[in-house]
Amino acid sequence: MRCFLRSFVIARPRNGRDNPETFVLAKAGLPRQLRWLAMTVVIEYVLSSCSLAPNYQRPETPPPAEYKEGKGWKLAQPADAIERGKWWMIFYDPKLDALEVKVVSANQNIKVALASYQQARAAAAAARAAFFPTITGNIGESRVQLSHNVNIGAPLTLYNDNVVGADLSYEIDVWGKVRNAAAAAGKRAQASAADLATMDLSMHAELATDYFTLRGYDAAQKVLNEAVIAYQKAYDMTRRRHEGGIAAEMDVDQAQTQLENAKTQSAETQLKRAQLEHAIAVLTGEMPSNFKIDPVTSLTTTLPAIDPGMPSQLLERRPDIAAAERRTAAANADIGVARAAYFPDFTFSLAGGFESIARATLFTSPSEFWSLGPAAVLTLFDAGRIHALSNQAHAAYDQAVAGYRQTVLTAYQEVEDSLVAIRQLEKESVSQASATGAAKKALRQAEYRYKGGIVTYLDVVVAENTSLQAQLSLIDIETRRCNSRIQLVQALGGGWQESSKK
Repeated sequence: MRCFLRSFVIARPRNGRDNPETFVLAKAGLPRQLRWLAMTVVIEYVLSSCSLAPNYQRPETPPPAEYKEGKGWKLAQPADAIERGKWWMIFYDPKLDALEVKVVSANQNIKVALASYQQARAAAAAARAAFFPTITGNIGESRVQLSHNVNIGAPLTLYNDNVVGADLSYEIDVWGKVRNAAAAAGKRAQASAADLATMDLSMHAELATDYFTLRGYDAAQKVLNEAVIAYQKAYDMTRRRHEGGIAAEMDVDQAQTQLENAKTQSAETQLKRAQLEHAIAVLTGEMPSNFKIDPVTSLTTTLPAIDPGMPSQLLERRPDIAAAERRTAAANADIGVARAAYFPDFTFSLAGGFESIARATLFTSPSEFWSLGPAAVLTLFDAGRIHALSNQAHAAYDQAVAGYRQTVLTAYQEVEDSLVAIRQLEKESVSQASATGAAKKALRQAEYRYKGGIVTYLDVVVAENTSLQAQLSLIDIETRRCNSRIQLVQALGGGWQESSKK
């Protein structure tokens, strides 16, 4: 339990007119009541000094000294600070930049996260309002008929009741319940802000990934279109050779099979591209039927060198880690709220106004009424409800701690995965480019040998398929190289510094 001097907070009012002490206080004299009020305020300041929430410390998650997959990775030397919110501009693709701008204003998932953040802020403001007095006013006029059997001998059983008054009340936050509730709501608002940042980063990264994947399909489509044209020519030539008695019928069948397979693969690529185009439309807040990205003939983009920084910096950069940590802090404050239920609630009430049976005398001195005084309420029996709520709060804290640590572990995994992907894909790109060149050379040799009658058409088919798959694999690797950098940026929490272009 922690204690420190704090001011009072508010509870619901109690109507002084219904309290028998009202008449006693009225007879006691105003100066004495003012002294009583001053003494109550002083006592309140002294009492409202304790918090039953445990001392909060961020759960321990010791970072490694360096990234495992970062060994041998040449870190970029910072030259130009890239704006965190527009990290995609490092790829120097105007079309991507234009699409990313639309995400901020049109993406519905970001709008959902923004609305959740606004709700959390409003909830925090509502919780902080409990630090201030609750003041209510009332005015009314009613016709009252009292029971003759209850009010025997009463001089007046039918009368008008005119009332103008106000009530003020607050709760003396002795055990820190209100403070901890406000702190928990504030931390949840901070977590919601981090959720918004996480969603923003995720949507931008998803768009960039879809965009480069679509460009990869464009490049693959160009290769497949060229293959279909080449295979069509080969099929026509083989059919003519067969008709001339030079080629076997099996050669024609093989040529046709190869042509139809290429057409099928081309149609499949068109399908995947169309679906990606629809996904990009949704990410930018547009109807898929009205959205179009013109195809390109090659996958060309700037591949930046990325500095992953130190592992210890990751805890500060990732918004999802910040959100998990803030929720842990909120759960810790909730324990204080639950513990406070074991102790009495202290409230202070002040009420006053005018009440009269006639309007003409409503605002005269004899019509005045007022009351003030403290009260304490303690739960004596609740069948274990408070204890169960306390256990629930402790379990929620344990859950938040585990969730935070899991988020941290996942973050380190994502960085390591992205680093190794960048390094290995760079090696694959070099070897696959060499393989593609060799496959094209082998295809030319097979075609010459077939025309010379040295080999069968099956050798040409094998060479053509090998060359086609080598080209498609190279395009796939280059697409994955782009996406691996996007994934690293997302894993690092967005933004980086650039030194050179690869």
